[in-house]
Amino acid sequence: MKTIFRLLLQILFRFQAYNPEVLKTPGPVLLIPNHCSWIDWLFLWVCLEDDWKFVTSSVTAQTSWLHRKVMINQYTFPIDTSSPYAVKRMAEFLQGGGRLVLFAEGRLSRTGNLMKLFDGTGFLVFKTKAKVITACLRGAKRLPYSPNPDLKQCFPQVTAHFSAALVAPELGEVSTGQARARLTAWLRDLLVRQQFETEMTFGAQNIFAAVAETAAKQPGFVILEDATSQRLTYRKLMVGADVLAQALRGSVEGSEWVGVLLPNVNATPVTILALWSLGKVPAVLNFSSGLPTMLACTQLAGLTHLVTSRAFLERAKLNVDEFLKAGIHVIYLEDVRAGITGSQKFLTLLQHVFNRQSAIGNRQSSSSTAVIVFTSGSEGVPKGVELTHGNILANIRQMLAVTDFTDRDRLFNCLPLFHSFGLSVGTFLPLVRGIYVFLYPSPLHYRMVPAVLYDRDCTIFISTNTFLNGYARKAHPYDFRSLRYLFAAAEKLQEATALAWSQKYGVRILEGYGATECAPCVSLNTPLEPRYGSVGRLMPGMECKLEPVEGVAEGGRLFVRGPNIMKGYLNADANAKFLALGGWYDTGDIVSVDADGYLHIRGRMKRFAKVSGEMVSLTAVEDALAGAFPQYGLRCQVAVITRPDEDKGEALIAVTNEPKLTLAEIREAIKTKGLTNLSTPREIKVVKEIPKLGTGKVNHRELQAQLASSPNAPAAPGK
Repeated sequence: MKTIFRLLLQILFRFQAYNPEVLKTPGPVLLIPNHCSWIDWLFLWVCLEDDWKFVTSSVTAQTSWLHRKVMINQYTFPIDTSSPYAVKRMAEFLQGGGRLVLFAEGRLSRTGNLMKLFDGTGFLVFKTKAKVITACLRGAKRLPYSPNPDLKQCFPQVTAHFSAALVAPELGEVSTGQARARLTAWLRDLLVRQQFETEMTFGAQNIFAAVAETAAKQPGFVILEDATSQRLTYRKLMVGADVLAQALRGSVEGSEWVGVLLPNVNATPVTILALWSLGKVPAVLNFSSGLPTMLACTQLAGLTHLVTSRAFLERAKLNVDEFLKAGIHVIYLEDVRAGITGSQKFLTLLQHVFNRQSAIGNRQSSSSTAVIVFTSGSEGVPKGVELTHGNILANIRQMLAVTDFTDRDRLFNCLPLFHSFGLSVGTFLPLVRGIYVFLYPSPLHYRMVPAVLYDRDCTIFISTNTFLNGYARKAHPYDFRSLRYLFAAAEKLQEATALAWSQKYGVRILEGYGATECAPCVSLNTPLEPRYGSVGRLMPGMECKLEPVEGVAEGGRLFVRGPNIMKGYLNADANAKFLALGGWYDTGDIVSVDADGYLHIRGRMKRFAKVSGEMVSLTAVEDALAGAFPQYGLRCQVAVITRPDEDKGEALIAVTNEPKLTLAEIREAIKTKGLTNLSTPREIKVVKEIPKLGTGKVNHRELQAQLASSPNAPAAPGK
C-alpha cells in the first residue's frame, strides 16, 4: 500500500524525500515535523518503516474511515490530550525503544510558518533521552487542505527534508521545568534553522530568479504601489523590468557596476531588476549624504554610468554637473522610456505570458555581487559594501523563518532604498515572499506617513526610533489599527518611544539590530520570542562571539558570522581587515548575551568615553535622557558627545535643541535612571537642530564638527 501511495504522491505532488536513510535510526527516537496540512502524515508515512507510530488525539483518530480502518490500529498512537498521563504514556513507549512521530505544534499552522511548540515535547526528550529527527515539509502550506491564508494550489510540489539524528544537549543541574523550557526552545531552533537551510539549498539562488519564481505563481497579484498611486502587478513588474533592460542594454554596455540615484518609487526596484537581468550590479547612492559624499562613493566604486530621473533631481534640488565633470554618463529614465515603443511592450508581454524569464538574470549565482550599498558615514567616510545575492537572500529567508508573514500582509516602507534595511527587508523581502509593499518617498512626512499607512491597511511597518517619535507626535490613535508587526532598527529604541506607542496606539515595537555589512539583520524580537530591552535573538544560521573590552565589566565586542555577512568592502584597508578575520564581521558594538540568547546592546565601541578610568556608554546616557523631559514635549532631543579633559580624561557634553533645558534637570534624569555620576554631562550646548542621517540616526560626527567649529555655542541655563 505504501508503494502505491508513494507513487501517487510522486505523480500528483512531484514528491521527493531527502535523507530518508536517517529514518532507520533505532529507537528511542522522536520525529518532529512542521504541520501545515491535514495530509502531512501521508508524506511522512510513505517514508517510514511499519513500527513508527503517529501521536494523535483519540478524537482525531476517529475523524474518517481512512483514519479508523487504515491508520488507527497499526500506525497511530492515540492519546487523550486532556489527560495529564498522556505524556507519561508517550515517554514509556519511547523508553521501550519505540519510534514516534509527533507534531509538536499541537495544531495545524494558521500562518503557514512554524508556530509555538508545546513544552511537553521538551519534557519527552529530557525524560527519555530519545534521539531527535526534525522534518521540514516544504510546499505543504500551499496544499488546499491547509488552513493558513496563503495562496493555494491544487497540486503544489511537496518535498520532505529530514535532519540527522540529534542528541539533546546536556543541561547540567536544572529543574524539570527549566529542562522542559530549554529543550523545547532547542527543538524549535532546530526546526527554524532547518526551514532556513532548506530554502537556501532548494530555493532560487539569486534575487531576480526568486522574484520571478513568485511572480510566475500569481502574475495578477498587485505587489507594488507608490505615492503616485501607480499599482504594479507581478506581471507588470517583470515586464517593466524586461522592457527597461532591453532599453538600457546599449547605454550601460562595458560597465559592470551601474550607479542608481532614485527615490522610493516603483521605478527603483524595476531599475534594479532590469540591471540584474542584464548581469549588472546596481550601486545605490545615498542622495541625502550630499554631493561631495556621493561623488566620493562613485569614485570608490569606479562608476562610469548613473541611472536617475530628471523629475527626482528637480524635486531633490540635486545638480549632476559634478558627475558629468567626473566623466560619469548620466542616464535619465524619462529619456529611456521615450525610446520604448508600444510594440516592444506588447512582444515582451507575450513572452512573459509564456513564462519566459531573463536567462542572464537566472544565471547569476548566489556568490555573485548583487548590489553595492554605502554605510551611513556617521563615524567617517562611507564604506562601499558588496552584498551578494546569497547574502540578501539569506537575510530575507532568515527573516521569513522567524516571522509568520502571510500572503495577506501588506508592508509599508518609507525607509530609503539606499539603506540596506529599506532595500532588503522593506522592498525585496516582500517581492520574494509575495507581500504587497507600498513605497513612500520620505520618512520625514510625520503627518502623511500614518495617514497613508491607515488608508492602505498596512500590517507591517519598518522604521527607526527617531521617525517613530515623529509619528507619535502627529498621528491619530486609530491610524495604526491594522498593524501586526512594527519593526524598529538602525538606532537604539528608546524606552520613551516604546511606551508612547504602547499607550497611545496599543502597538508593541519589536526592536532588531543589524548592520549594512550583514544585509542587514543580525537579531530580532518577534511576537513568539520577545524580550523588551533586548534586540532579540540571532538570525538562524548565524553565530557570534564576544571579545573582552578593557573597562567593560558586562559583555564584550561583538563579532558575528553567517551566510548574510557581506562579500567585502570596496575600501582596500577596511577590506583587508575584514578578510583577516576569516569570515567574522567586527560589529564595533559592545554587547551582552543573556542565558536565553538575547542580545543587549550596550553601545558602540566608538561611542564609549573613558572618564576617570571607567568606560561610560554615551548611548546609555542618551537613552536615559530620551523622553525624560515631558515638560518640553516630544520634540526635545538630547545628544551626547565628548571633549578632552585634563583631569578626568574625557568630559561629556549634552547637546540639545531645547534652550530651556537645565543642567540640574539633566543631573536629576541621570540619577533617576540609576546611572553613576560619571555618566552626568559636565555642560550643555544648545543648537537649533541636531543633525541627522538619512536613516534618522543622530549624525554625531557632524555634531562634533559643528561644535568644534563654533566652540562658543550658547550654553543652556544652569551652566
